[in-house]
Amino acid sequence: MDHPTHIQNNSIVELCEKFGSPLYIYDGAKIEEKVKVLKDAFSSINMKIKYACKANTNLSVLALMNKLGVDLDVVSPNEMSLGLKAGFKNSQITYTSSGVSFDEIEACVNEGVICNIDNLHSLELFGKKYKDTVPVILRLRPNIMAGGNLKISTGHKDSKFGIPVEHLDKIHELREKYKLKIIGVHQHTGSDIKDPAAYTEAAHIMFDLALGFPDLEIVDLGGGFKVAYKENDKIIEIKALADKLIPVFEEFQEKYGKKIELWFEPGKFLVSEAGFLVASVNVVKENPNANLIGLNTGLNHLIRPMMYDAYHEVYNLSKIEKPKDTSYNVVGYMCETDDIATDRLLPKTEPRDLIVIKNAGAYGFTMASQYNARVRPAEVLIYNEVVHLVRKRETFEDIIQNQILVNL
Repeated sequence: MDHPTHIQNNSIVELCEKFGSPLYIYDGAKIEEKVKVLKDAFSSINMKIKYACKANTNLSVLALMNKLGVDLDVVSPNEMSLGLKAGFKNSQITYTSSGVSFDEIEACVNEGVICNIDNLHSLELFGKKYKDTVPVILRLRPNIMAGGNLKISTGHKDSKFGIPVEHLDKIHELREKYKLKIIGVHQHTGSDIKDPAAYTEAAHIMFDLALGFPDLEIVDLGGGFKVAYKENDKIIEIKALADKLIPVFEEFQEKYGKKIELWFEPGKFLVSEAGFLVASVNVVKENPNANLIGLNTGLNHLIRPMMYDAYHEVYNLSKIEKPKDTSYNVVGYMCETDDIATDRLLPKTEPRDLIVIKNAGAYGFTMASQYNARVRPAEVLIYNEVVHLVRKRETFEDIIQNQILVNL
């Protein structure tokens, strides 16, 4: 089946006729389905989902997460403000810092948001200013290599993220010195993890370390669950993960002597498969070595293929019934190399055909830019069979609105 998620191909055509292309489309039913998979798998324990909203910060997507009973993990004060605007309470938001200036941490504390600190310098500043009056979470680095590639592996020994577990003594020195109320410990091993063993290995390390913190309420194991990018792709089985993790977690709770919340921070897992980017074919080039399909989009709208060598399935929506008998490289329109998909079998393609790029719900629009002075596309969310325009297409005025032309 070529059509993505729950939205039928004829609906996609109608949306492009109404809102133009390129167009981001999000399937709210698919997001709801992914939330349910996680909640059902861990229903026997006190598990909380903290959506890593850097994946997709559209206000309406955030509001849907809130409606579905999902909390929020943010990585900047502006993401925090988006969460508050979308209807989240400050108590539902966690701010995970990564080498930021201390004034960012202060801004989040001032809003009543729990901060997750990833270095000893910031922890000392936090202790000096707040002592035991403000609870804090610590991001630790368990020195585990896992993830789809090095760019998205964050828990290994050379990673910039987290406080190395080798500095545990220094953490406890600061805790005692400032009477810090450390209510949570956190780790994030990486992204695109398909083996539950990576989580159980990290969990064993984290649960052992957690026993040394007397005020714990939370253990956060991060996110990074692998999603399917192509047919028969190996993914992480959430039920299998739960079956392995829950007994280990329950054993830890028994040792710790009280009930603890187990947190996960999925981003891509919740929104990637729910989103797709639809673009129109500008040109078709029959090159001696490779036939090229040139779209009216590129790395300015979806940078993942260039940045991460990410694989995105594509299909020709306009020739859905035709045989896939021609190999193409699908490229963008930027003055830059911006390959979207290479060596793909598609029907014989013509200008103005619509091409659907799947798995574009995460790190698509949020990483988009106005490079080459091109505008960013509109976004549409479909939920309960109702179509919502959730972001207007930009115009030239959006490109120049903050520029100042000076008289030289």
